[in-house]
Amino acid sequence: MHDPSELNRKISEAVEKMPAFPKSVQKLLLLTRDINSQPKELVSVIETDPVMMVKILRVLNSSYYNWPNQITSINRSVVYLGVNTIKNLALSIATIGVLPKENKAGLDIHRYLVHSLAVAGIARLLSARIGMGTDPMDCHIAGLLHDFGKIVFAQFMPEECIAAITLSKKNAIPLYLAEQKIIGVDHATAGAILAERWQFPKSLADSIRFHHDGERCDSAMSACVFAANMICKSLAAGLASGVIEELPPMVAARCGGSLAELTRSLGDLSKTVEEAKLFAQIGRLHDE
Repeated sequence: MHDPSELNRKISEAVEKMPAFPKSVQKLLLLTRDINSQPKELVSVIETDPVMMVKILRVLNSSYYNWPNQITSINRSVVYLGVNTIKNLALSIATIGVLPKENKAGLDIHRYLVHSLAVAGIARLLSARIGMGTDPMDCHIAGLLHDFGKIVFAQFMPEECIAAITLSKKNAIPLYLAEQKIIGVDHATAGAILAERWQFPKSLADSIRFHHDGERCDSAMSACVFAANMICKSLAAGLASGVIEELPPMVAARCGGSLAELTRSLGDLSKTVEEAKLFAQIGRLHDE
C-alpha cells in the first residue's frame, strides 16, 4: 500500500521542480480568448521571445512548406499561414522548450513529442468537427500536455518510472495501470497537477487527468483528448506504443462515433502526423 501523505509529498515535490511555463505562452493564451485581439498583438508577443521566433521561422522555411521565397518575419508568416496556424506553432514550440534535454529514465523524448503533437492536432480537428462549444485551441493545448506527467516521472522519479515501464511491457498492460501499481498514481494525475500549477483552467487540467478514464470524460474537451489519444495509437505510425482501447460509451456519444468511425471521418491524417514529426524535430534544436 502507498502512504497517501507520502505519495502526495513526492508528487508535489516532483511537479514543483518542473520549469515554469513561459510568460509569452500565457500572453498568447490570453490573446486567444480575447475575440477583439488583433494579429499584430500576436506578432508582438512572439517577437519578444527570440528563441520562439527563430524556431517558428525555421519551421516555416523548412522543405515541408516549400515557399518560393524565404519568410524572414513573423508578420509575413501570419499573412501566409493565418493567425491560428502560427498560434498553434508558437504554443507547440514553447511547450517543447519546457522539456528537459535528457531524462534519467531514458524516456524517448522525440517519440514522446511526436505523439503529443499528433494528439494535439487530432484533438483540435475533432473539436472543430463536433462543435458543442469546445474551443479547438484549448483542445490542442490539452492534447499537447496530456502526457506531460510522464516527463515528471522520468525526470524526477526515474527508478519508479523505469519499474513501471518494465511492468507494463512484461505484463502487456497499459503504462498508466503499471504506474498506479508502482507509484500509486499515473502520469495523467501528475500531468493534471502540473497543468494546475501552470494556471491552466480546471477544465483543461481535468481533460489531462481523465485521458485514460473514459467514464469520467464528462466534457467535450475531455472526450476529444481521450479519442485523439486512441486515434493516434491506432494509426500504427510509430507514434506511440500501448494498448488500443475502444472508445467508452460516453466518449463515443460526445464525439459522435466509434474509434474507427471517428478516424474515417477525419480523413487523411498523414499531414497532421508529418507536421508533428517536423515540429518535434525542429523544436528540439535548442538555442543553436
